[in-house]
Amino acid sequence: MNTLSEQVADLFLLALPTSCVAWTVTHEEIFKEPREFCVKKSKECRTIFERKFFYLFTCEYCFSHYIAALFLIISDYQLMFEDWRGYLIGGFALVWISNIYMSLFGFIRVGMKKEKIDADIEALRLKEKQNNSTEPD
Repeated sequence: MNTLSEQVADLFLLALPTSCVAWTVTHEEIFKEPREFCVKKSKECRTIFERKFFYLFTCEYCFSHYIAALFLIISDYQLMFEDWRGYLIGGFALVWISNIYMSLFGFIRVGMKKEKIDADIEALRLKEKQNNSTEPD
């Protein structure tokens, strides 16, 4: 088994693809139609099991648990223990770090969108000012 510092480094590395997949499925345009279908089903299905099943594809936190479990299986990652406890602790730690990454990404992305909107507004103001200054009196 790796040292604890190597396990923690692996945790932070393994959280990258976990958060990438969870964010992409729950937020990005490429999965818009399946996500909208899942949102609709999560509100309209008759049983609570069906509603919760479809909801998990719309929530990055919920979905990250399943993606983390998948990456634990693929990588055989364990944290602190070499038995089932290592998978359990590693899984929850992986979900936690992945969600920190997704929160940071979301924060940065909102900032970038705000800057773009501010730039677009300023460009419109300049264009309007130019149009007003070129109009004959």
